[in-house]
Amino acid sequence: MNFLAILFIVFAFTVVVQLIYYSVFLFSFSLQRAETKLKKHIPLSVIICAKNEAENLKKNLPYILEQDYSSFEVVLVNDSSSDETLEVMEDFKINNKNTKIVDVKSNEAFWGNKKYALTLGIKASSNDFLVFTDADCKPNSNKWLAEISSKFSNQKAIVLGYGAYAKKKYSILNALIRFETIITALQYFSYAKLSIPYMGVGRNMAYRKELFFNNNGYNGHMAVKSGDDDLFINEVAKAKNTDICFSKESFTISEPKKTFKDWILQKRRHVSTASFYKTKHKILLGLFYASQLLFWVFAVTLIILGYKMQWVLALVALRFAIQLLCFGLTAKKLDDINLIFFAPFLELFLVTTQLSIFIANLISTPKHWK
Repeated sequence: MNFLAILFIVFAFTVVVQLIYYSVFLFSFSLQRAETKLKKHIPLSVIICAKNEAENLKKNLPYILEQDYSSFEVVLVNDSSSDETLEVMEDFKINNKNTKIVDVKSNEAFWGNKKYALTLGIKASSNDFLVFTDADCKPNSNKWLAEISSKFSNQKAIVLGYGAYAKKKYSILNALIRFETIITALQYFSYAKLSIPYMGVGRNMAYRKELFFNNNGYNGHMAVKSGDDDLFINEVAKAKNTDICFSKESFTISEPKKTFKDWILQKRRHVSTASFYKTKHKILLGLFYASQLLFWVFAVTLIILGYKMQWVLALVALRFAIQLLCFGLTAKKLDDINLIFFAPFLELFLVTTQLSIFIANLISTPKHWK
């Protein structure tokens, strides 16, 4: 058997792996409908940790304070900001009695560690049900808290929401960020539906305070500068205690990075936490990303060399058909269907970027949260 024949067999196996993944994603999440549950209006504490976010707080806090919800407080955590963040928080507190401020001073032992600031915010909260978002996020509707809280129950102590990014016209970077966000959501929602939850996003998630303290908070990974959302969820999420919320009213919308340099740095911090995931999650995620990369490498190589073109093109077409069906249904559900027209190009761009980030992180890892 010659080299090209072996390459083709490995390529075919890679396609099969991709088809299995996307078929599982398709039936576990892409075809799911958002369930309407009775709104409970349990007391909530919304926790926002902000570092040098004065302008974002001015813009987004009103959307949170104006939520159509009967009982909630907003805990604003000032994480040693050097701008007017604290002053902005104090201005909001004057006119909103349900606002609480936690002013975190620099601590040499926890310098630049968002988890330390969040822990103080959680301790200061008055309610057992906590909702987390960021200063640069705004709810997609005034029903955000009602939608998220409806997923809590005696069994469900964690609710994973969707944090979208604002759409910008004529921006390749913006399209890439939104594409990557949908792919990530497709995965963590699908795994949660398959009873193997592995992460959530700090832009939109919720859990019970007792769950946090019963599991010693962030102590297991306090030294890791990122991962206040995904590492904590990876540690405590179980099949029976986790639910997902993906109705459009429950989304949060964030402002995306405006330069490739800033986005790459953000993704490097995110990717650096993956090595701390549970082994089963690392295997599942690693196999998906490896098969994704190898699909492109082998497909392009075999097409250039002209080896068994009919079979190669058939396998490529089959893989794209299943992937685009899965991605398209998910993108429609997450209100970003237009991305489907550019999905193959965005995927190729993302795969090469992820490979570059992986290599860069092997050399050095970003250390501080900004």
